[in-house]
Amino acid sequence: MSAAPSWDGPPPLAVVVDLDDTLYPQAAHLAAAAADVGAAAAAAGLDGPAVRAALAAELAAGSDTGGTIDRALLAAGVPAADLPRCVPPLVAAFTACAPDRLAPHPGVPEALATLAAAVPVGCLTDGNPVIQQAKLAATGLGPLLREVLVTDALGGRAARKPAPAGLLVLAARLGVPADRVLVIGDRPGKDVAVAAAVGARAIRVRQGEYAAAPDVPAPWATTATFPEAAALALALVGAAVPVAG
Repeated sequence: MSAAPSWDGPPPLAVVVDLDDTLYPQAAHLAAAAADVGAAAAAAGLDGPAVRAALAAELAAGSDTGGTIDRALLAAGVPAADLPRCVPPLVAAFTACAPDRLAPHPGVPEALATLAAAVPVGCLTDGNPVIQQAKLAATGLGPLLREVLVTDALGGRAARKPAPAGLLVLAARLGVPADRVLVIGDRPGKDVAVAAAVGARAIRVRQGEYAAAPDVPAPWATTATFPEAAALALALVGAAVPVAG
């Protein structure tokens, strides 16, 4: 963990955490979803293993761009003219993917519990609300979060981070001014940027799909794990705790 810079001004009154790759490895959910889509493709008379492999490759290239199933079908040799018929049931299979268990990153449950005992904690996450709620349920972390807001519920992809609307609404639900939250997330272009958009600060956790992305915009601090980030946050609110995990 890099040394935390000094903190000037009042301490944060709440913490907002990201979900995917911050609390658990998103690759686990994407693998399960690709398997479900492959099975649905086979049931529809397509080459299920080829569709599964193509979708896994598309998701690995960027999991939030949209149109991944369309591109996967084309890569698997499905004619473009067949996409209107083939895509909807596969999208439904992807959306319905609900693994029984998605293991959090090491130390996350303990760190999140300690953080939640000291300060209100909310989760701000992008994506289809059905999918995101299923992910959260599978992690078992929901009871530790006072509020959860899926940005797409506010206005689809246009409401996703770094658009500030979600963070403004979540801060209001937590009962604090938006500029007094501390955001913890893995993506500078989303989590750090949305904090900056409302005058707040962020801790970037360097892990997951975007671990190699540069710190642009710059976070207040960067850590290698969520427990390290939680320890920094706790120190700011006057509840020091040893780093776990």
